[in-house]
Amino acid sequence: MIRDELLLETEKKMKQSVENTRHEFSTIRTGRASVSLLDKIYIDYYGSKTPLKHIASISIPEPRVMVISPYEVKFLKEIEKQILASDLGITPTNDGKTIRLVIPQLNEERRKELVRLVKKIAEDGRIAIRNIRRDTNEEYRKMESKGEITKDDLKIFQEKVQELTDKYIEEIDRSLLQKEKEIMEV
Repeated sequence: MIRDELLLETEKKMKQSVENTRHEFSTIRTGRASVSLLDKIYIDYYGSKTPLKHIASISIPEPRVMVISPYEVKFLKEIEKQILASDLGITPTNDGKTIRLVIPQLNEERRKELVRLVKKIAEDGRIAIRNIRRDTNEEYRKMESKGEITKDDLKIFQEKVQELTDKYIEEIDRSLLQKEKEIMEV
């Protein structure tokens, strides 16, 4: 029974790798405003690093504009400082109550750079899935050497693991194509 649990655990880990890859994709700027662009921005909130979205309201009134309204105005300067220090490449506009972020149009060179970055993220996701496959197959080989499963069972389970690997790598590839299209749209 433990061999079936191993297969379920493998699928769970592969799904998580796909989700992690998609989350990484969502933090890449595409020329459109998206709240997820600010996911990596943390503010020193009373001595602890807190995600920006927990201490401010973030709205998108226009496709390329984000408005950040902190729940406490005294954090405006800190929010502005952290946005400037981030790798977003966007200069915030502070009006004393809110911060506006205007997402600039991406030039062709920057788009290609972002596509390369997204491809690297996708490859990292594929590698993570292949590593999960390797670890699972190794566990099945150990079971076979201990006599817990037969050689035929080993072959069957390795085929099932390969099917899962193909399925989740294909999901990453689909997400990659979608993100590339999003980046390259003018």
